[in-house]
Amino acid sequence: MGRIILITGGSRSGKSLLAEQKATILGGDDVLYMATGIATDDDMKERILLHQLRRNPNWGTFEGYHDLADVVRETSHKTILLDCITVLITNYMLQDERDFDELTNAEVTYIEEDIVKEIESLIKAVQETGKNLIVVTNEVGMSVVSAYRMGRIFSDITGKVNQMIAKVSDEVHLSVSGIPLQIK
Repeated sequence: MGRIILITGGSRSGKSLLAEQKATILGGDDVLYMATGIATDDDMKERILLHQLRRNPNWGTFEGYHDLADVVRETSHKTILLDCITVLITNYMLQDERDFDELTNAEVTYIEEDIVKEIESLIKAVQETGKNLIVVTNEVGMSVVSAYRMGRIFSDITGKVNQMIAKVSDEVHLSVSGIPLQIK
């Protein structure tokens, strides 16, 4: 039976490095890296490149944020590292042209339900296949509440998704200034 491990923390706190170490322990060279980042600007291109250079070259890579359950079912890899949930959420929120200041609560709920459905399907596929899943996410609930509606929507969705994943995880780690703390 596989394990689900959630790694959370602030931006640049060492989450991805910790996740990669956990993936190496669980899967060695038999790891599928699910990269959710999209190179939308030079900063993101640089961030993606740094992750690629640090990553084990023997690992498989899937780049995307839709239909992850299908990827889990189709891959032969027994350990999957998903980096990261908050980028996945951002991608879902921005995939369609939206004015977040004008969205109705029903439209916000629809976006949230779409994201939750993606994550629930992923978790179900992992549990059904007995694979290991290591998930990286940002902890966004420990900072200032955004003055902008889009930021508040993002934080609310992220908080809900993080709780959902933590609930089913075998382990939860919080990375603070590069120091991992196991909290579950």
